[in-house]
Amino acid sequence: MAEKREYRMEELARLAGITVRTLRFYRERKLLPPPRREGRIAWYDDHHLARLRTISALLERGHTLSGIAELAEAFDHGRDVADLLGVGTPTEEEPVRLTPEELAARFEGEATPENLAAALELGYLATDGDEIVHISRRLLDVSSALVREGIPLSAVLRAGARVREHADALAELFAGLIRTHAPGQDPARLRPLAKSVVEAELSLALDRRLRDHGRG
Repeated sequence: MAEKREYRMEELARLAGITVRTLRFYRERKLLPPPRREGRIAWYDDHHLARLRTISALLERGHTLSGIAELAEAFDHGRDVADLLGVGTPTEEEPVRLTPEELAARFEGEATPENLAAALELGYLATDGDEIVHISRRLLDVSSALVREGIPLSAVLRAGARVREHADALAELFAGLIRTHAPGQDPARLRPLAKSVVEAELSLALDRRLRDHGRG
């Protein structure tokens, strides 16, 4: 395991390519988590350095300090990876680890502080040290594909929140069926059957909507 490095204010500012005055300003605006104190000396670590580099990248893309401050607060108070995924919880979804720069590249022009804060609130994203973790590679791929088709990421996230509500209701429906009528069965064995029903019904519903749209 790499040894944890710590920096005094002057060294951190130099590594981040900013002035000490700018670093103090960011700290006053609460864009950085508090440093470790040892007497009168403030010690910063690699997490602070990564945060400063992310701030610089967002500023270069034209984002405001107010928007970046909202994003910083969302990250600092958001769920960590264990809360997001559930320790030991089985899942068919593959989490994806990304740097802030890689995530921004996935959603060029759409990875605004507001959208990232919404994704954190929805539970799509969490942080693990200097990395961002997306809960599902499939959801990440679909979201970025929809954005490439011209759909704003904010609209994709709003749709995701509504889909989440319906998906939770469907999952509770099938869980209730299993509890009531097949209490001795392994739920994992019946899971593919529930997914097949939902996929078939969604496919039929899309056929109906597209047919109606064509008539209109």
